[in-house]
Amino acid sequence: MTDNAPDSLIPYDEIVQEALRAVVGRVLGEIVATGGALPGEHHFYITFKTGAPGVSIPQHLKERFPDEMTIVLQNKFWDLGVDEQGFTVGLTFNQIPAKLDVPFSAITAFVDPAVDFGLQFQAMDQDDEPEPHDDAENDAPVAAESEPGSNVVSVDFGRKK
Repeated sequence: MTDNAPDSLIPYDEIVQEALRAVVGRVLGEIVATGGALPGEHHFYITFKTGAPGVSIPQHLKERFPDEMTIVLQNKFWDLGVDEQGFTVGLTFNQIPAKLDVPFSAITAFVDPAVDFGLQFQAMDQDDEPEPHDDAENDAPVAAESEPGSNVVSVDFGRKK
């Protein structure tokens, strides 16, 4: 793409990001619809911006992860709920139960390592580079991480500044 490409009057990047986040909603919604248990070896790593509008997490997690955190949905989660705006889930962190409310707009990555599938989303603020962070280490057993393969979808539309 060249620097003299015309500006689009159609917000393609926003439309695509919204559609990809709907994939996350549909996957989580199907888990809820089938009783809340993940089928087979499926499990999810979900990364989200902790300071994004609509995110609700306990204060001790906000302090530990002021920018971004990754949660694991595998064996130890409960009360998974999904609506058009986002999801809620109960998890334990250091054996302390916590309820998290996460809007889909806050999600920056969704990975299912069991089938080498992943989605990466544009960060909420295009000018800020995400700071490195540790995984949230919620109490679910964590499988060995695999390298993202050909099933990772990342969409990044260049924007003029």
